[in-house]
Amino acid sequence: MSPKKQPAAAAPKAWQQLAQDVVACAACPRLRNYCSDVGREKRRAYREATYWAAPVPNFGIATGGLLVVGLAPGAHGANRTGRMFTGDRSGEWLFRALHRAGFANQATWETRDDGMVLRDCVITNICHCAPPDNRPSPEELGNCRPFLLRTLELANPRVILCLGQLAWTAIWRFAVEQNLHSGARPAFGHGARVELPGPRWVLGSYHPSQQNTFTGRLTESMLDDVVGTARKLVERSS
Repeated sequence: MSPKKQPAAAAPKAWQQLAQDVVACAACPRLRNYCSDVGREKRRAYREATYWAAPVPNFGIATGGLLVVGLAPGAHGANRTGRMFTGDRSGEWLFRALHRAGFANQATWETRDDGMVLRDCVITNICHCAPPDNRPSPEELGNCRPFLLRTLELANPRVILCLGQLAWTAIWRFAVEQNLHSGARPAFGHGARVELPGPRWVLGSYHPSQQNTFTGRLTESMLDDVVGTARKLVERSS
């Protein structure tokens, strides 16, 4: 996440290499086995589908705008479709909000070939494989961390939107290590907003998981507010 952007000719090649490295990663046998098992057993509603059942690469093109950081692919969402936040309720909420804020060309979210194009936005996870019970271990997060660091460097985002406490923690660890922040880590909360040198902005949001959306902890207007703030900050720093 250096102030200087990648050269235009170099960034696409490095971005493609990152995607290839993510998909080929076999550092976490437990996660790879789980992804394969889910893809073989399937959910009844998707029994005719061919599951991706592998690590899921970033979605979007590195343009220096917004980086959305989530936790991990859903077992029957991104692990099935092969695209971040695609095919489950979390993605339904996220893509609708991104579309309303102008970061996506449409709100459709069901399949990898549905025509979705992100604008000035990249989506990643701190864990690229679907974990059992949606809980990657600290060691597994550590194995995936180099991909997050490469994503931050190549995407060079002006705004980082952290979906949930674990994503927030991972970004602030990076900020401290890069001497972008000193002192206590800012508290996570929905709507949290912290400026870093650059200027860069880090925003916090509750994750659009069913645990949060079904209980009303996160509403669509709440998610719209924070994604709308991201849009304003991207435009301000352009």
